[in-house]
Amino acid sequence: MITKMITLQLKNGLEARPAALFVQLASRFDSQIIVNVSEKQANAKSIMGIMSLGTIKGEEIELSVSGNDEEQAMNALADFLNSEEPALEDN
Repeated sequence: MITKMITLQLKNGLEARPAALFVQLASRFDSQIIVNVSEKQANAKSIMGIMSLGTIKGEEIELSVSGNDEEQAMNALADFLNSEEPALEDN
């Protein structure tokens, strides 16, 4: 398991479109991915869970990834959360 603290840089936090793109990215990986914000927790592959976190730019997020592709998942998701504008690479 890999755990990392990330300061959210997305200018609108993880709302609507950024949340959907984040979940789409997380779903590409086999690993279990959990997002913790304050005292809230969500499965990174659940759009409702991610949107319920109500994150804003500058908020500290704990990302925990466990599985056979955990390093790749952590790198991709951390890069996404560290960007100001959400985007997905077409792979």
